[in-house]
Amino acid sequence: MGNRLSKISTRTGDDGTTGLGDGSRVQKDDARIAAIGDVDELNSQLGVLLCEPLPDEVRAALSAIQHDLFDLGGELCIPGHSMIEKSHLARIDEWIAEYNATLPPLKEFILPGGSRAASLAHVGRTVCRRAERSIVALGRVDKINAAPRQYVNRLSDLLFVLARVLNRVDGGTDVLWNHERKV
Repeated sequence: MGNRLSKISTRTGDDGTTGLGDGSRVQKDDARIAAIGDVDELNSQLGVLLCEPLPDEVRAALSAIQHDLFDLGGELCIPGHSMIEKSHLARIDEWIAEYNATLPPLKEFILPGGSRAASLAHVGRTVCRRAERSIVALGRVDKINAAPRQYVNRLSDLLFVLARVLNRVDGGTDVLWNHERKV
């Protein structure tokens, strides 16, 4: 890696621009910066989830995902650079299959909620979907690799599954949507 931050306040962004990993500068509201920011927010949300009591294997998976997301942000920060690979996608797919196999089939939509950890996983899922939308929007205006988009798409599925798992770990169940409720 090239430049490490030793001075945090550089004032170079005071003009409304920011530097990319290749040394170029773009406006702070550029689609690339929006995508990087949404991925960073997702990583931060997972950091909050990691503050909760979690099963060791879930904690290990989320910690690995945080590192992947940092790499994904790095890939977005350096146009033309690739860091997310098929092995990253395969690992997410494996976790989805592994955790989903422990859950009862869904017969109804579920609401975000239940335990605090599950609720935080649902918030992470929604932030992940926003990051995905930002990456898709970036792909419409600039050439990017498919892997970051694929990764966050699958990660949102994993976070949904993990929310269900975490409700059970806490001794609860999914919060079912009651479509026949009386208002």
